[in-house]
Amino acid sequence: MVDSSMVLWGQTLLYTAYALAVLAVMAGFAYKVSHAGKYAAVPPKLFFAFAGLLVVVGVSLHLVTYSTIPWASLDLNPGNTQIDKTFEITVADHEFTLPQDRLQIDCGDVVKFDVISRDLTYGFGLFRKDNSMVFQMQVLPGHPNDILWRFEKNGVYSIRSTEYSGPEGAHMVVPDSVVVTGCTAGS
Repeated sequence: MVDSSMVLWGQTLLYTAYALAVLAVMAGFAYKVSHAGKYAAVPPKLFFAFAGLLVVVGVSLHLVTYSTIPWASLDLNPGNTQIDKTFEITVADHEFTLPQDRLQIDCGDVVKFDVISRDLTYGFGLFRKDNSMVFQMQVLPGHPNDILWRFEKNGVYSIRSTEYSGPEGAHMVVPDSVVVTGCTAGS
């Protein structure tokens, strides 16, 4: 499983290049339109060829990056995934209730976080020490809310609400609540 921070970096790079290419063409068109006598209508064939190229490149970016999204294979094939641990977590009155103080996870474990809201819509996010997000999901009351994740790096993570649930929601943090151990490479 690819680390989510690497996916974010790669997608940022690819989509920035894509957006800059589109903006460059728009700037060229704006330049021609704004300078008297230099405007030449774009032939329809050229316009539709460019629009088609943008669609092909945009869809290609989605297809290429799809396989790098860490949770995609787990969520799309949950029946084919062996879950090593399940943690049932409840949320009510702006507070997470964990089954134990620290959720201990072994390297390589596939973990199911089953989160139940008793009152409001909350978020459930796992964050690294540098405050970057590993994953998150919305937690709706009265609905099943779960996420599968494979842990392949040692670390100590915090749980935070990632959804606005009123002013009290800003304080919904459980520091150092998830501990992953046993990894040797890339720790």
